[in-house]
Amino acid sequence: MNRNACDAFVLFGATGDLAHKKIFPSLYAMESRGNLKVPVIGIAFNDVTVDELIDRARDGIEKYGEGNVDEAVFKRLADRLSYVSGDYGKAETFEKLRAALGEAKRPLHYLAIPPAVFGMVCEALKKSGCADNASVVVEKPFGRNLETAQGLNEIVHAVFPEENIYRIDHFLGKEPVLNLNYFRFGNVFMEPIWNRNTVKSIQITMAEDFGIQGRGAFYDSAGTIRDVVQNHLMQVLAILLMDPPASHTDETLRDAKVRLFKSIKPLTKKDIVRGQFEGYLDEPGVKEGSSTETYVALRLKIDSWRWADVPVYIRAGKSLPVTATEVIVELKQPPQQLFEDCHRNERNYFRFQFNPNTVIAIGARAKKLGEEMVGQQIEMVAQHEAPDEMTAYERLIGDAMAGESGLFARVDEVESAWKIVDPVLDLTDTPHAYKPDTWGPAEADELLHRGAFWHDPVMTDVESLVNT
Repeated sequence: MNRNACDAFVLFGATGDLAHKKIFPSLYAMESRGNLKVPVIGIAFNDVTVDELIDRARDGIEKYGEGNVDEAVFKRLADRLSYVSGDYGKAETFEKLRAALGEAKRPLHYLAIPPAVFGMVCEALKKSGCADNASVVVEKPFGRNLETAQGLNEIVHAVFPEENIYRIDHFLGKEPVLNLNYFRFGNVFMEPIWNRNTVKSIQITMAEDFGIQGRGAFYDSAGTIRDVVQNHLMQVLAILLMDPPASHTDETLRDAKVRLFKSIKPLTKKDIVRGQFEGYLDEPGVKEGSSTETYVALRLKIDSWRWADVPVYIRAGKSLPVTATEVIVELKQPPQQLFEDCHRNERNYFRFQFNPNTVIAIGARAKKLGEEMVGQQIEMVAQHEAPDEMTAYERLIGDAMAGESGLFARVDEVESAWKIVDPVLDLTDTPHAYKPDTWGPAEADELLHRGAFWHDPVMTDVESLVNT
């Protein structure tokens, strides 16, 4: 067993929305697989009984988890659960927590609470002795910009060593993202072509066909860059483009990500197009005349031997035509055009889709049947998997409990990613308007190199896919 494995799980914010929708369903799934081995202590301000918390956990499991509850599994989970209520600002709350921990010597504290109270809670954990030999899980958003991220890091580091801090980004626990990492470094044919000599351009698209879903106040304070680009999509970019890690260890993997982030030049105003869907300003909680973006397109420049002069584009937005996350790595054309029917927009490419399906595909030219040397564009589906049985939260909570840190963001990863986007976070110019159910403002096309176009995600018919 890892020496950092926990022997108790403490859930701050146990009565909150995140615990209800994500954490309790994940704990139930862990229990059903036999992977939950430790007591679970809920803690929150609400003065509820442990039975009421158990009922709320059941409701979350039924609505957001596996649906039908196996009563034997749920009883085992309920038997592990205890509850401490109290004000995070009072020492007596943490004295009760210390008593609830009993003989536990390596608790894992999950802070499913607003970042504004991280400092108060961490300091109280330290004073009460609950932080001794303990670890902590910190939810995103980890800061609003580089300065606040550095401030939060100082607060948490004052109590917990870096190796005991797990900054959670659920994208890193998704099976398709793990698969991208494996596909890159598990195949010998990838490395010789994965560089500026062969790759023409790279696009990452994260589209959502819904709006802000009643979260106007939160979203208006964040915007698309803070919400998904700085964290989720930068992590995908790092896995896609980083140099091979020196070995298969948590730290060398994270070292490789940091080197990639540090080679990306900070964004400038000319590298970004921001959009806002029509009707956003009428959403409850949105400030009058808000300039918050609901869409963003970015052009990144990587100053490295491997990727110099290869344009990298990211776009993400709300109220777009589909919900999908997809990467297109477009390869250059052959040096000579031997066949006249090869068209300008028909090239070799790799396509990685993370949502709604897990797809790895290769675009290529192949000859049509017949006597003439005439070809056609085809796509070979390299892999298609059924939906992952294990949710990202279940995987990440399990790793944190086991003391495995590879799927969590290290301090220098977080701060390096903030440095890239920091110069464009607080632009006050009016975003370009776009109609819902379209691909964002036309001005985003101006970021692309001559002759290029945005690759809209391919909504693959999963029933027709055949593994090859």
